Amino acid sequence: MGYQPKIKSPKGVIHEYKKPLHEKRKDRKHLRKNIGRPILEQKRTASEREVSEATLKRLHTLGIQKFGSSPFSEHFDRWIANVEAVLCEFKSNPNIGLDEQFVTECSQILSSIKHQLESISRKEASLDQELNKLSDWRSRLKQINKEYAALTGSTKGQRNREIKRLYSTIDHLKKDQDEVIRMKTGFFRGVSRKKREQKETVIMQELNDKQTELELVMLDFSIKQKELRAEYDKKREPILEEIKKFRRIIQIMETDGSLEERWFACEALIDAVNTFLQRKSTQPIGSN
Repeated sequence: MGYQPKIKSPKGVIHEYKKPLHEKRKDRKHLRKNIGRPILEQKRTASEREVSEATLKRLHTLGIQKFGSSPFSEHFDRWIANVEAVLCEFKSNPNIGLDEQFVTECSQILSSIKHQLESISRKEASLDQELNKLSDWRSRLKQINKEYAALTGSTKGQRNREIKRLYSTIDHLKKDQDEVIRMKTGFFRGVSRKKREQKETVIMQELNDKQTELELVMLDFSIKQKELRAEYDKKREPILEEIKKFRRIIQIMETDGSLEERWFACEALIDAVNTFLQRKSTQPIGSN
């Protein structure tokens, strides 16, 4: 075959694109395959068993759902909405066929859990007030401790001063007693035996008096200490009880108190679903 020169197209002529023969065959085959198929395919409706199992599983998951941190009430509306969405999906399935008893039971359960969560929300809202009350009671306890320490210190200081004074007097009398004893055993002109004995008797009496006074001071201090302690405990005990009470309240508020209530609610809904399905299974076909 000889070389054929290319023929140039005149200027301004538009070239039309033509598909190769094998692509045309594919397109015709694809069109024949799609003839009769609807443009939008309908989503398959879940069976009664499928929607029931999914509902029970989701209710169980919502029943054990834990919220991360306080305030937990911030999560309540979202949780309720999720529960209602699960029930709505269950009710709207055409294969279910609800009865009035199931609808009433679900409505009562939801109403109850909403009321309980609202109560918990109100308690959480008062957390700052409870913290302020706790701080106030702690300040009172601190003031009582301060007053008790001041009174105890003052009483102890007074006792120490009295004891120091009495010990000093007793030491002085003992020295005088020793002097008299030396006078009795030695020879001292101008001092009669009678006077020595009289002086010794006076010193002994004063010494006994001071010893007794020292014992009374110690006893009096012990009594005062007990009285101060009793008064301190009388003031402190009710304050400690208040502090314990507010600590318990705050501890409850700082934990998710709704978890148990939400679990009970979901378990009640699960029971309602199971009871409904059991009731439905005993009904004659077509009775709904």
